[in-house]
Amino acid sequence: MDERTLRQVDRTLSAGTWLIVAGAVVFSVLTVTPLVRGVTPAGWEWTAPILPVVVDAAVVIVVRLDAALARVGGRAGGWPVLLRWMTGLMTLGLNTAGSALARDMVGVAVHAVAPLLLIVSSEASLAYRRALADALTAREAREQAARAAREQAAREREQRQRADREAIADREERRERERREHEARLAREEREHAAALAREQREAAREQERLRLEHADREREREHRAREQAEQARAQAAREREAEQARERARKEAAARAARDQAARRRAALLTAEPATEKQPENVARQTVAAAYEADLTIRQAAELCGWSVGWVTARYGELREGEPAGAGVGS
Repeated sequence: MDERTLRQVDRTLSAGTWLIVAGAVVFSVLTVTPLVRGVTPAGWEWTAPILPVVVDAAVVIVVRLDAALARVGGRAGGWPVLLRWMTGLMTLGLNTAGSALARDMVGVAVHAVAPLLLIVSSEASLAYRRALADALTAREAREQAARAAREQAAREREQRQRADREAIADREERRERERREHEARLAREEREHAAALAREQREAAREQERLRLEHADREREREHRAREQAEQARAQAAREREAEQARERARKEAAARAARDQAARRRAALLTAEPATEKQPENVARQTVAAAYEADLTIRQAAELCGWSVGWVTARYGELREGEPAGAGVGS
């Protein structure tokens, strides 16, 4: 029930209650005034309408204050109840006294209708308003809980995104550090190679030294090639790992899409299925209830699909909720 419907119900309840109160007040004044005039001393007959007006004013005050308290969910203790019943009984007694003194039971019954209707409608309207206030409070609590859950999910998503950004930054920093180390190593190797060439030029006269230096150069070149081959092998392995990871992600995404499509087809099948004309076997009914639960159908819809009672389906939904994380489930 939304806010607009609640306001419409409250206006209808208020209009009906005040219509009954107005009718009872007018009827009471017209009925009680002749009775009071008959027992009033001579010369004071003009005061006869005061008593029913006072009693009915107390009724109006009680109804108005009860309505205001019910809207805000407040309770005033036992005195308002005593005042409400006392004014109601006074109105009942004053309206039926004339007929009772004349021993006219039909008149007593007729004149008791308005006061009794006023008493019962006052109590019923108060109960209705309290029930509406409780329902509104419960709905607001549910909305607040849903907002809190959404905010918590947003915070968790932001934390995950922040962690992903930090991981990416760490990987970039590590790659940059490795690049700088590689460049420094190449520069060092170039300097070593230049020093070797300089030694070769200085010791050109000594053939043995030249041969030794050439042999050393060949060794360094082999090491360099070996390092390059090792670097190429590592790069190839990294590319293969990235390709395998990409294939694995593609497989997982395909499996997730297939699962979503299957769930959508199951839900569509359940939504288009006709209600069961007779109870399904228990194992088939359990499968139907499980599929309805996964498709977010209500308990009553699931009961119509399997042919079992709402209580039995409610128990199965409870078993399914116990096997899910906190916060999951389907409303009835």
